[in-house]
Amino acid sequence: MQKQQKKSRAQLLHQYYKYTGFYAFIWNNTKKAIMPLLLIIGALLIVNYRVMSISEMLLYVTQNFSKTFIFSLFFASESFLGLLPPDIFIAWTKTTEHPLLYLSLLAVLSYLGGVVSYYYGRTLLLIPKINDYLEGRMSKHIRNMQKWGGFLIAVGALLPLPFAMACLAAGMIKFPQRQFFAFAALRIFRFVIYGFAIYSALS
Repeated sequence: MQKQQKKSRAQLLHQYYKYTGFYAFIWNNTKKAIMPLLLIIGALLIVNYRVMSISEMLLYVTQNFSKTFIFSLFFASESFLGLLPPDIFIAWTKTTEHPLLYLSLLAVLSYLGGVVSYYYGRTLLLIPKINDYLEGRMSKHIRNMQKWGGFLIAVGALLPLPFAMACLAAGMIKFPQRQFFAFAALRIFRFVIYGFAIYSALS
C-alpha cells in the first residue's frame, strides 16, 4: 500500500486559510474597498475636468494649509479607524518640494498610527465597559484576528482594507508585540507601491 505523502507547512497553511474562509474574506473586502476607491477617483476626475485640475487643487492645499496640519490630520486618521484615504495624501506629496521625503514621512506616520491603534486596543482591555462595548461592535474583527493573526495584519497593511481596525483588534486580543511590529511594517511597502503608481499617473 502506497504511503501517504506528508503535506508541507505551506500546504497545511493554505488548507487552513481556505477552510476558515481567509481567501473569501480578502476577496469580499477587496471588492468592498474597490467601490469607494472608484467613487473617489470618479469624483476627482469630475473635479479635474470641470472645476480645477487635480494638480492645481493639490497645489492649492500645499499653499493654503501648513504641512504640520496635513501630517497631523493624516496621523490622526491613521491612528483612529483610518477614515481618510491615504492615496489623497500620497498624491499631495507629489506637489511638494520634497516628494520622496514627504512620502517616506507618510509611510512612517501610517505605521506609527497602526502602532497607536494596537496599544489603544490593549489599553481598552483595562476599561471593562468600553472593552465590552467594543468587543460587541468589533466581534467579527476580533474573531478574524484570532483565526488569522499576523496574516490579517499583513493584508490590512498592504491592501486597501481597514489597517487601523486590524491593528485595534490585534491589540484587543493581545497579539504578540514583536510579531505585530514585524507584520505592521509591511505598511511601508504599500506607500512605496502606491506612491510609484500615483506619481506615474500625475506625471
